[in-house]
Amino acid sequence: MNDQQAEGGMLDSLFKLSQNNPTVKTEVIAGFTTFMTMAYIIFVNPDILSDAGMPFEGVFIATIAGIILGTLAMAVLTNYPFALASGMGLNAFFAYSVVIGMGVPWEVALGIIFFEGILFIILSVTPIREMIVNAIPMCLKTGISTGIGLFIAFIGFGNAGFVEPYEATFVEVGEILTGTGLVAMVGLIVTGILYALKIKGALLWGIIFATLFGFIPGITQMPEAVVQMPSMGDWGQVLFQLDISAVFDLGLIAVILSFLFVDLFDTAGTLVGVSQQAGYLDEEGNLPKASRALLADAIGTTGGALFGTSTVTTYIESAAGVAEGGRTGLTGIVTAFLFFLSLFFMPLVGMVPSAATAPALIIVGTMMMTNITSLDWDDYTEILPAFMTMVSMPFMYSISDGIAIGFIVYPLVKLFTGQGEDVHWLVYTLGVIFVAYFVFLA
Repeated sequence: MNDQQAEGGMLDSLFKLSQNNPTVKTEVIAGFTTFMTMAYIIFVNPDILSDAGMPFEGVFIATIAGIILGTLAMAVLTNYPFALASGMGLNAFFAYSVVIGMGVPWEVALGIIFFEGILFIILSVTPIREMIVNAIPMCLKTGISTGIGLFIAFIGFGNAGFVEPYEATFVEVGEILTGTGLVAMVGLIVTGILYALKIKGALLWGIIFATLFGFIPGITQMPEAVVQMPSMGDWGQVLFQLDISAVFDLGLIAVILSFLFVDLFDTAGTLVGVSQQAGYLDEEGNLPKASRALLADAIGTTGGALFGTSTVTTYIESAAGVAEGGRTGLTGIVTAFLFFLSLFFMPLVGMVPSAATAPALIIVGTMMMTNITSLDWDDYTEILPAFMTMVSMPFMYSISDGIAIGFIVYPLVKLFTGQGEDVHWLVYTLGVIFVAYFVFLA
């Protein structure tokens, strides 16, 4: 037996390649594909969290550390080809709604995420987390995911300079074909074309193109270096900087619950969607090893908070690797290794302007709107709560308030139309909690 055969045999025993049909080559290609499709997060996440006062360089390292931990945990615990990273929407909620909107220090927000992760670790080894997900009505799940998409797109419009504050009408048109607006518009069109052509890594290529185009109007600045060793001094500004002392502040109840439910829905939806594509779901639509997958997600979230980044969750971009034939944890191992290599190219990431990442936010928002088609448009008791949830998020600039309003409207509309018995007791409980929040704490 030669070395190559021995290596293949070892990988087969570790990842059960022969049982899942892929070859080592297929798994490597799938891992690289997943990396390409989600590499934009190392540009976008530090950019978003830096708006909350967190140091860009430290968050850059923390983002990659969270990806590596979460993705390796998923590979080891489940042998699924799913990659994890700081969730889009969750990072916007962290920065714009909690830190900026509510004035919560980012250290406290990290403490909340750590608390959430610990709670999820406990819930993931019991049936409770699955029960909670199943108890929430589908219309609210859809309203939440769609509302986050609208919220992210609105942030993208602001970062692009497409809209500006205006007292009389709240917002007005900003730069469209000049300065940052021009760079963002070019990036948006290019990214849209790449998506239409089904080019792998469309978001990443769009960001790169917009960054290069930004040299023309002077929005992008040339970095002083290309390769740079990661600095523990930079990471130390966010590493272990969480503050858990304020987690039990009554004024943060809605924030904690919102983090919990957004992460629950985001993870559950992604796992089911990608698992269906990979052929993992059983005849009843259940995912084998679901508790292990949820545990890996919780480990990523907890570790991410310690590292200094927002909630780590399973990424829908994992579907790109699955489409390339990835079926085992080896895909995740390859993806994690490629993100480790990206640690050494921080100067290139730092040169990317917000105008170049704004199109990614708008495109992600577009993709999150697709779930709206699953709503029952003939049932007003379903439409109204979903609508109030989704529009409240961008209009109130708060994901947590949007979720709270949805949980208040849904049980009341159902109750007074004679459908109260169809509402799970947990939804009633949450509705009462959110009413108390608005009355006494908001």
